[in-house]
Amino acid sequence: MRFYGEIDAYLVRLLEKPLTDDRINALLLVAIYQLQHDKADTFTVVNQAVHAVSQFKRPVPKSWAKGLVNAILRNFLRQKDQLEAAVKSSEVAIYSYPQWWINKLKTQYPSHWQSMLETGNQHPPMTLRLNTQKISADDYLQLLVQESIDATLLGTQAIILGKPIPVEKIPGFVQGNVSVQDYGAQLAAPLLDAEPNMRVLDACCAPGGKTGHILEIAGVNMTALDNDEVRLQRVQSNLDRLHLKANLLVGDASASNWWDGQPFDRILADVPCTASGIVRRHVDIKWLRREADIASFTAQQAKILPNLWQMLAKGGKLLYVTCSVFHEENQGQVDKFLQNNADAVQIPFALPQPKQHTGITHMNGQLVPSNAHDGFFYALLQKN
Repeated sequence: MRFYGEIDAYLVRLLEKPLTDDRINALLLVAIYQLQHDKADTFTVVNQAVHAVSQFKRPVPKSWAKGLVNAILRNFLRQKDQLEAAVKSSEVAIYSYPQWWINKLKTQYPSHWQSMLETGNQHPPMTLRLNTQKISADDYLQLLVQESIDATLLGTQAIILGKPIPVEKIPGFVQGNVSVQDYGAQLAAPLLDAEPNMRVLDACCAPGGKTGHILEIAGVNMTALDNDEVRLQRVQSNLDRLHLKANLLVGDASASNWWDGQPFDRILADVPCTASGIVRRHVDIKWLRREADIASFTAQQAKILPNLWQMLAKGGKLLYVTCSVFHEENQGQVDKFLQNNADAVQIPFALPQPKQHTGITHMNGQLVPSNAHDGFFYALLQKN
């Protein structure tokens, strides 16, 4: 899926007409990917693909299908240079994104769109969030050295591993000394600026990474809300591992029937979005999303934000967060909210303690996807 646009462009040029059997089409896509991007032996790839088509259960002209698969793959190998030259005229093939997505980034990020697309096609790093109240960065890095785990410290508590490893093999994970969390997501807790004993709401909290981080750095009275009871169980599991406590509630962030009427001093509104900033972790997103989905998400966000605002205490702060890079969901959404709420002020974005958050690439609250972090948007609002 990461290079679907490129691989599909090759296959379209190799076929005289579209295939009616989706299984054969998928098989050819996988095989062409292996021939183009894997180090697998070409004879083995072709042979296994031909054998695989003969194993299909539903009635299919196996001799015809085997011959087609064999011919298509061998033609790809023979015509590889010509095919690569032919698809250079297609941005979908070059960048492996839908054309509407490419066009939108060109418009909204004229200086960054290419690097954003390229970053989204990379494999993401595995990043840890260190609980420095339990162990210092120096001590933990030494522990990683003893375990022969290559790692780099970013800021004061983010650690990028040289290569991903199973969580059960991460030193101190089970004990709650570290958590797995993208470097960009680690900004939420310090930006929220919660203080001990404050009433804090984490709306749309699952899977609970930000919930745990807030509790690690400030002893607050935390309410964690999500509309999915199963996902809340995962939040509870994460909190148990970290030896932290919160009041978990099943509820809709766009409704108020779950609220006890007591205002919150801080609210984290990590709202549903297109997830366009984390495509390197979920590569299917860019092919499953449709441009019309943006309007659906912005409508949902436009219900959540004013609903949570009524629950915020005077002088309190609400941190609006998405993992999107599309303007409509981010500053565009915030601008509309500010126009309709005279008691809301947007606090200019500034990295909390910049020396502790080195390597963050941002544009006024919009984190641009990079090697170090995914794409997030942050807007801190204060109630006058």
